[in-house]
Amino acid sequence: MGLFTRKGSKASIDGDSTASAGTRDSNAGLTPLQSPRATDGSNSSTFTSPSIPEVTLPRPPDPALDPAAYLRSIYSVRERSRPILNLAKRNRLTHFDVDMSKFQDTAGYVVAIIKRDYAPDYASIPPHGRWQHFDVGGRPRVDQLLASWPSIIDNQERTRRLIDLFLVSVLLDAGAGARWSYKSKESGKVYRRSEGLAVASLEMFKAGAFSSDTTQPCQVDATGLKRLTLQQLAKGLQVTETNYLNGLDGRLGLLTRLAGALSNNAELFGTDARPGNMLDYLLSHPSTQASSVPIVPLPTLWTVLMDGLASIWPATRTQVDGISLGDAWPCSTLPSSPPAQAWETIVPFHKLTQWLCYSLMVPMSRLLNIHFAGSELMTGLPEYRNGGLLVDTGLLTLKEKDARRGLEAYRQNAMVQGQPSMEVVPLFTTDDDVIVEWRAATVGFLDELLVEVNGLLGLMGRDQLTLAQMLEAGTWKGGRELAEVSRPNTKEPPIMILSDGTVF
Repeated sequence: MGLFTRKGSKASIDGDSTASAGTRDSNAGLTPLQSPRATDGSNSSTFTSPSIPEVTLPRPPDPALDPAAYLRSIYSVRERSRPILNLAKRNRLTHFDVDMSKFQDTAGYVVAIIKRDYAPDYASIPPHGRWQHFDVGGRPRVDQLLASWPSIIDNQERTRRLIDLFLVSVLLDAGAGARWSYKSKESGKVYRRSEGLAVASLEMFKAGAFSSDTTQPCQVDATGLKRLTLQQLAKGLQVTETNYLNGLDGRLGLLTRLAGALSNNAELFGTDARPGNMLDYLLSHPSTQASSVPIVPLPTLWTVLMDGLASIWPATRTQVDGISLGDAWPCSTLPSSPPAQAWETIVPFHKLTQWLCYSLMVPMSRLLNIHFAGSELMTGLPEYRNGGLLVDTGLLTLKEKDARRGLEAYRQNAMVQGQPSMEVVPLFTTDDDVIVEWRAATVGFLDELLVEVNGLLGLMGRDQLTLAQMLEAGTWKGGRELAEVSRPNTKEPPIMILSDGTVF
């Protein structure tokens, strides 16, 4: 049963009203988010921990009965990528040659990055999430933000505000491109890419850019998002003709559609239509359990994000039975339909929803000590840093025919003002079969790398790195560093994706 009743339309600021038995001060004990591991080392639906009671997760939807629900579930991402991985390990992909002799080199490189930055205290590795991007340069901006709020603001409202911030920041976190940078108004330092977008969105948040309440700038609500114009967003992100940001229109479109989603889902986001109100929904949900800490099943959070935000994704995405699937795409490497069923030709990724899950779990865990049962269902993020690692280490090599096609697309795109024209690499659109196969292989190989990396680090049992920790300390960082060395002028991945800002 749910732990708490729903709050009213205005956030509580009563310092004595914090209801969670597991609540702690926001500056205390900021430890990595850890979830219990499957009891048999598999992807079982039952998870246990010495301090957390056994939690039985809901079964995945049956694709034979409701294929759209299955393909929109978190369960489907790993399951539908597995056939691609199996083919990859036998070098039978459609668009890539696979050299499994390079797998050990890839794992060794990831281990070297992790050892360099964290040895021997591997337990200190935080989970992959937006929090670290805000703290770029060693400045604890999130802690400073929390400290700036009056002490009468309780931990639940603090968490709501961080959910507000993190959700908008993640939606703005598509690839920025090589030309864009952001100069912090607070420090004067210049940041680029994901960290630049994080600092920019944080400073916009603090200035009230996403709030309709002039007395409470540090919130996000539907009315505030509806008022945001392209000119205001461009100004907030310091976009000019010479400081070009990829996909600015797409980012604004996401935020505008987010306003509609918040307004149309009062059960999830409250009458004041704030992302942070999902906290109250989660804590009062019948599946949430009270133990030494609140326990929220990961599929419950997943459903909030998939259902509550379904309307923000472009309607042109892949559909099954008239239902838009979001970030899910046909892949020719899978059996064709017929004879296969239509859903069997599709690989779902839901990258931004997974990035939201990873990012939102962190403040809820740190501030309210919420435990998310079944977080192992999450996969490695199928994006160009993790995928680029596999290409730059030689594990995957684009086949010659596709490489020629991608290079021609790059040359055509380079003729567009603001687009890169040096350090030429193959370029494809998000829905191209090359990109779909690449992303599916990335999901599968990240699971394989986790096992190998833990083995090379000599970590066993509950000392093993979680997938979220390996993403943070190894593969994502390693993919970026290899790109910087291999293509120092643009720092772009070895394969570029022409995106509208709603996937990458």
